Amino acid sequence: MRSYSRLNNGVGWGVFGVSLLVYLLTLEPTASFWDCGEFIACSYKLLVPHPPGAPTFLLLGRLVSLLSFGDVTKVAVLVNGLSAVSSAFTVLFLFWSITLLAKKLVLRRPGLHDDRGLAPTLGQSLLIVGAGAVGALSFAFSDSFWFNAEEAEVYAMSALGTAAVVWLMLKWENRADEADSDKWLVLLAYVIGLSIGVHLLNLLAIPALGFLYYFRRQTNPNWGGGIATLVVSFVLVGAILVGIIPGLPTLAGNFEVFFINNLGLPFNSGIVLFMLLLVGLIWLGFRQSFVRRSQLLNTFMLCFVFILIGYSSYLIVPIRSSYHPTINENDPEDVLSFVSYLKREQYGDRPLLYGPQFNAQAVSQQDGAPRYVRQGDKYVVAERRQELVYRDEDKMLLPRLYSNDPRHIQEYQKWVDIREGVKPTMGQNLSFLFRYQMGHMFWRYFLWNYAGRESDVQQAGTVWPTETSQGLPERVAESKARNQFFAIPLILGLLGLFYQARRDGKNALIVGLLFVFTGLAIVVYLNQPPIEPRERDYTFTGATYAFAIWIGLGVLALADLLGKVVKADTARAGAVTLLGLLAPGLLLAQGWDDHDRSGRYNSVDSAKNLLNSCAPNAILFTNGDNDTFPLWYAQEVEGVRTDVRVAVLSYLNTDWYIAQMKRRSYQSQPLPISLDSSRYAQGTNDYLPYAENPSVGEVNLKDFISLVGQNSDLLKVSYGEGGPTLLSFPSPSFYLPIDTTAVLQSGIIPKDRRNQLVGKMEFSIGKRAIEKKSLVILDMLATNNWKRPIYFSSTVVPSDMLGLQPYFQLEGMAYRILPLRDPNYSPKSNDDGYVEKALMYDKLMNQFLYRGLDNASIFYDENNLRFPANYRDKFVRLANAYLADGDTATAKKVVDKCLTVMPDKAIPYDYYTPQLVPALVAVGERPKANQIMDLMTSRAERSVAYYTTHSSALFDQEVSQALITLQSIYFAAQQVGDQQRASKAMQTLGPYLQGGR
Repeated sequence: MRSYSRLNNGVGWGVFGVSLLVYLLTLEPTASFWDCGEFIACSYKLLVPHPPGAPTFLLLGRLVSLLSFGDVTKVAVLVNGLSAVSSAFTVLFLFWSITLLAKKLVLRRPGLHDDRGLAPTLGQSLLIVGAGAVGALSFAFSDSFWFNAEEAEVYAMSALGTAAVVWLMLKWENRADEADSDKWLVLLAYVIGLSIGVHLLNLLAIPALGFLYYFRRQTNPNWGGGIATLVVSFVLVGAILVGIIPGLPTLAGNFEVFFINNLGLPFNSGIVLFMLLLVGLIWLGFRQSFVRRSQLLNTFMLCFVFILIGYSSYLIVPIRSSYHPTINENDPEDVLSFVSYLKREQYGDRPLLYGPQFNAQAVSQQDGAPRYVRQGDKYVVAERRQELVYRDEDKMLLPRLYSNDPRHIQEYQKWVDIREGVKPTMGQNLSFLFRYQMGHMFWRYFLWNYAGRESDVQQAGTVWPTETSQGLPERVAESKARNQFFAIPLILGLLGLFYQARRDGKNALIVGLLFVFTGLAIVVYLNQPPIEPRERDYTFTGATYAFAIWIGLGVLALADLLGKVVKADTARAGAVTLLGLLAPGLLLAQGWDDHDRSGRYNSVDSAKNLLNSCAPNAILFTNGDNDTFPLWYAQEVEGVRTDVRVAVLSYLNTDWYIAQMKRRSYQSQPLPISLDSSRYAQGTNDYLPYAENPSVGEVNLKDFISLVGQNSDLLKVSYGEGGPTLLSFPSPSFYLPIDTTAVLQSGIIPKDRRNQLVGKMEFSIGKRAIEKKSLVILDMLATNNWKRPIYFSSTVVPSDMLGLQPYFQLEGMAYRILPLRDPNYSPKSNDDGYVEKALMYDKLMNQFLYRGLDNASIFYDENNLRFPANYRDKFVRLANAYLADGDTATAKKVVDKCLTVMPDKAIPYDYYTPQLVPALVAVGERPKANQIMDLMTSRAERSVAYYTTHSSALFDQEVSQALITLQSIYFAAQQVGDQQRASKAMQTLGPYLQGGR
């Protein structure tokens, strides 16, 4: 028995070591895109990230960041390494879980009982650990899990929580007859509590664990008991998900409001009284367990307490928020705002079991839950969230087709034959559930991991064993993310599933429930809309984890099949283990090149380049996550350009964020916002509608902001009898008077642009309602008086630029607003911003970082290719500006730099590249220009031909990019007089311009 135990532990730690080594070798050395920059920054300084937070992750991230010993450039890799270590431990617990299940099958002792006293033979031991190694390593190198292991996101640590509770439950099952066996359940409850502070996915393992408990405690299980177990499991999940996580803080908040507002007690008295009551109830529960001598009640109370102890990591959120840190999303500094933070109220909700369908029209609205703020010595209602009311006939069970967003309706129609104005049938509703939500957004991801993945292009499908790269676009055929596993891991897992189902039905059911609840159940709960900004496969690693158990057990099935051929246990175990290792070997070999991020610095370099585009003490408006979170990392961790104030446009629609912008941050002074906080309070001036006043031709911006500050009746409009009264704007035409003398004396005007200075800036914001974020921008323009430079990131959508484009000056990767009108500005052109050549040249040629963008061995996925495309656009703009001045020598330097730092072999040419052709021809590089046009024409033609015949509805973006590329080639060829290449581009492009598609 000891020899098996030593072998089991030794191989388990060996699997751990191999996995960890692979993760560390392929680890991203800095902050990845999406949430990673935010999580690293918030870990390093214990800041408050987006709801609902991840305090356990942040606390552990803070601990590992201390190992940087002051070298801030090492913080990111250390926090990324936390995910790598978490993932390796997940693989270790998976290995031990598989061997626990495999031992029952090998020793032919299926079911749930104590088998620790049974000693396998050497051959049996090798077979058991071989199964564990094959299954664990297959999961270790699966696409989604490996992706999570390399970056500072919560999903790796969340998977560790799931793996730990499954392993602990299996350990308990082997010891359930011992007097103190329930200590394993208490430890399991503590792990669940800790996991709440990482991600809630861990809770979905509870139904599977509930059945394991039922089967172990019930001698003769039956259908009635199974249904009762399922119900109790759901109740437990709901009790934690609703009762404990937001429920306890909500009760504390209700106590607080009651005792302060009704009894006049000081702030926080209600929380103290609630805590005393909670402790008293816990004591009473334990007291009852002793009085009744109830082990079940005592264990339940211990589990409840240890879940609370684990969950207590969340106390860091209001504690840190009360210190007003630089990142403090939602400002959850008191119990009431903390509840809103936990409930993710800022994101809204989706109907789950019953709700409106997409054609439903709201008939009224009602007040929702109040939002309280402190005012004086009481809590007052700041606003009541409005909830739309729909007719019963417009609602349906399990609504999947629920969004009335026109873009979503268009996407719905790609999956289901529906019409606007006609209520969808339940059949259509379920068709979308099974075809899109389950088929496209779950089974496709699942097959990526164990059958093969087509490419990194969003919406990419599965690669089956018979498929080849013939006829595919180069972007797909040559993608490092094109992985062909020949479905070997899938087949091995199916063998393991059928083998366990036949030999050990109870444990097969438990693993099956784990698969269903961490996979398909999530699909039903999330109710995903038909458009996602990126692939969501990382959400379903729990299901790939469960299937990996079957992959491991598939080795036992192979051993059974070889039983008549290879008689010796040891030889058979060795043979099937080597055969089974083909699965993780394939996953490792195919996945290495697209999971190796060891030389990737693109995200942080793009952030530094954007910050260094700005003049000192600047204000920078940014767009979304990938625009912002790397900037937060660069400033908070590496201390890069902390004089630049990053203002996230989507957050500027909230009062808490505006309040933070009005405070100092590092070297940045408060933003020049003149309006009082009451004018920005949530529910006030959330949007200002357009109400035309023919007598007002144009609006003085300063006067307008002054009237908004006064809540002037001149701007008020009423909507219907008893409807809301809102401030409005009377004309889309605005102007800002300019003190030209003061501006000239300030030194912000380039000498070569002084003749472009205007006495007043005239711009049109359009007739759409002014959102709060736009009001903030207008306020700062009116208030700033050109004391601080104001920039828009070049990735901000034009609708958020408020018609200010004629006054943009392009500086690196950002547009600076100046009281200078660009004489070359045309609203039909996409070339916004006057190119100040000397300044742009210094930034693009000397200051900016392009680390790794010339290295063809580094894999840049779809998200990572977007920022290099922006670089190419700016190189094109600069080269053309020099050509316009007749400076071909400098233009050649710019073009050469662009092609050198981002060669096609590393960063494939994009739709901006053809715009280099006129510059190449002008500097005597026509052969190079021809080569670019020919190569890109061929690629675009193949892409259009493929996507228009293969699921073209899903790849509108790829078709559109190919057509834009052909259009760019056409214009470039026309410009250089190459009619032959222009005609070739038009040959493919023409039918689409004529509406032929």
